[in-house]
Amino acid sequence: MGWHYRKSIKLGPFRINLSRHGVGHSYGNRRFHVSTTPDGRRHVSVHLPGGFHLAKSFGGKRHRHYRY
Repeated sequence: MGWHYRKSIKLGPFRINLSRHGVGHSYGNRRFHVSTTPDGRRHVSVHLPGGFHLAKSFGGKRHRHYRY
């Protein structure tokens, strides 16, 4: 059984997210939102009228898989 910690500090349109894995940050509003996770991944999402939602993730740590 693991432990979790999450705390969010809101500063206007900016938000600082504290967790067990590190510090992330995000900014935006209801229509457009950009966030960065503690491991460097970036998420961008756009909510359009009519219920349409677009989201894309960028970057992050690369995991190497070794075969022996």
